[in-house]
Amino acid sequence: MTAKKTASQNAGAEPVGIAGFPVSPDSPFADGYDIASERDALADLMASEHPDPADPRWPRLMELREREAELRRPRQPAPAPSAVPPVASPAARLGQLEDATPDTMTLHTKDAYGLFSGRPADNSARLPPIPGGRRFAAVLKSIWHLSANDNPYADWVLIRMYDALVGIRANLARVIAAREEGMEVLKRKGLSISVMASRSPKTVELGFRSPYGYATAEAIVDYDYYVRMVKTLIHKDRMSDEEGRVAIRGVGREIRALFLEAIRWERNLLREELRQLSRSDFLSSADATARQRVRAVVALFGELPRKVFTGAEAPRHTRRRAKLTDAELRLLEQASLTAGEDSPQSDAELL
Repeated sequence: MTAKKTASQNAGAEPVGIAGFPVSPDSPFADGYDIASERDALADLMASEHPDPADPRWPRLMELREREAELRRPRQPAPAPSAVPPVASPAARLGQLEDATPDTMTLHTKDAYGLFSGRPADNSARLPPIPGGRRFAAVLKSIWHLSANDNPYADWVLIRMYDALVGIRANLARVIAAREEGMEVLKRKGLSISVMASRSPKTVELGFRSPYGYATAEAIVDYDYYVRMVKTLIHKDRMSDEEGRVAIRGVGREIRALFLEAIRWERNLLREELRQLSRSDFLSSADATARQRVRAVVALFGELPRKVFTGAEAPRHTRRRAKLTDAELRLLEQASLTAGEDSPQSDAELL
């Protein structure tokens, strides 16, 4: 058995489908096509009256529409079984775990709600779409599914996005703690003030299908409380109007920049030419098509950290299920992570 074949076989128990689309165990399709994930990822295209055929996700939109049409078609009843099926064991009859009650998130500020929901494109006003936390969560879910294909760049983006979320939340926590301490000082002096809340907060159901959706929701909730805190301090003369606007706008821009970065990763990693990328592509035994994928992905995103490539540094949540032998690990440690050859071609030409 060659090293390439072994690495790909150990990629994971739930790989991306043969056509490269995300798969899910609760898919209504025989090939596992994850229609819920694609609806989330393509929400802006579906909402547009005139989606752009030049968008790199256009083939995925066409596939999604075909799948939805298939679901709408009436199904023929299954023929009656000719024999009595064997009785399943009690363990086999256990159903898949699911939420006992819907998960929800309650937001008090328009800033946080807008950050979560985003904004669809407005063609009449020539306004581009603004991605929100919901789209960001769908992007991370797609990349999380892609990690099952032993894709090292999927692991890398999951690490980067999660670390960035943790960093933003830690910064918000420090600022909030400092402001709460100031409010406690006032209280000891005899002036008690409380953080304002909405008279009509907005509660949304979550139902995320990956852990990264919930990580995103927690960051949005932290931002919501941060905005409430800042607006409280403005209203109660602890900050000026301008200081408050700058404080809210700065954090909001940082989070939106993170959303846009993730979308760039997804659009390229899910391109037809790169969907089958795996660690085995970097090995000396890889074929010409695999080497082409490596050159393209390195040109697009730069050289992968060695610790991520070998699995020494892994995402908090990944679908990769590789169990490497010592010999396979040595192959990964020795593999070249560069493009392999200098090429004057552009990223598009490489693909």
